[in-house]
Amino acid sequence: MTKQGGKKQRRRRAPGRGALVAISALLIGSALIRIGDDAGQAFAKVANEPEVMQPQETVQQGQSETPEELQAMLNAFREREAKIAQQEAAIQDRMQALKFANREIERKLTELTAAEEALRETIALADTAAESDLDRLTRVYENMKPKQAAALFEEMDPNFAAGFLGRMRPEAAAAVMAGLSPEAAHTFSVVLAGRNANVPTE
Repeated sequence: MTKQGGKKQRRRRAPGRGALVAISALLIGSALIRIGDDAGQAFAKVANEPEVMQPQETVQQGQSETPEELQAMLNAFREREAKIAQQEAAIQDRMQALKFANREIERKLTELTAAEEALRETIALADTAAESDLDRLTRVYENMKPKQAAALFEEMDPNFAAGFLGRMRPEAAAAVMAGLSPEAAHTFSVVLAGRNANVPTE
């Protein structure tokens, strides 16, 4: 009976041990699963932390650098605008100076044109007056007695006297030449011939 009772007890204990082993295996498995999940989450956090921090750092860097770059660009634009404004002001000043210079040049040209015209008129009047004076003086010499006129011509410069003789009527000039000394008559004749030497004959 002892042997049989021992066998029964062994048979009864065997199922209890199997259950304990199974429960232990389940607990160990669940613990391993939990440890694996925690480790996975930890690894995931470690792996994800740089990805999360990088955008934040980028945002922070963008927030710290972008205003400086924008400010530098704004300063450069302002400097360019100031230079352009200075250049435009200088161009406007030059344009005003050129307009003023053009007006002055036009005024001077008008004055010079008027002065030139007045000078021409004065020269024309002077030439006319001189010509009139020479005509009158020539008529005076023509109306003088030949001896008196010859005496005056003897004192004149040969070129001046020859000019009057050339303007006088031929008969009056011949009468004056007849009253001159041979030397004066020869000199006046040479001057008159020299004046007419370049006159074209054809």
